[in-house]
Amino acid sequence: MLYLFVGLAGALGSMLRYGVGILLFPADAVFPFSTLTVNLIGSFLLAWLTKHLFTNLNIPTTAKTAIGTGFVASFTTFSTLSVETIELVENGMLILASLYILVSILGGLSMSMLGFHTAERRKKK
Repeated sequence: MLYLFVGLAGALGSMLRYGVGILLFPADAVFPFSTLTVNLIGSFLLAWLTKHLFTNLNIPTTAKTAIGTGFVASFTTFSTLSVETIELVENGMLILASLYILVSILGGLSMSMLGFHTAERRKKK
C-alpha cells in the first residue's frame, strides 16, 4: 500500500512541477528558471516538513514517506538540473552553467536552512 501512496503523491508533485514551469516561465528561456525555482522551493519545503510537521505531529510513517519521497522528491528534480547544465555547456554558456550549479547548490542549502529555522521559530511560539 505504501507504494501506491508514494506513487499518487509523486504524480501530484510532478504535475505541480510541470504546472509551475508552464505557468511562470517561458519554454524558450535561456536560463532554466523553472527547474531552479522548484528545486529551491522543494529544498525549503522538505526541510520545513522534516523539522516541523514530521517531528512535532504524530503523522504515520506511510504519510511521511508519501509526502517526502513521493510528493517533494517528484516536485524537485536533480536529473533535469543535470541535463539543463549539460545543455548550457554544449551551447557554449559556461558562465551560465556554472552560475546555475552554484545557485542551485548554495540556494538549495540556504533554502533548507531557512526551512529548518522557520520550523524552529514556529515551534517556539
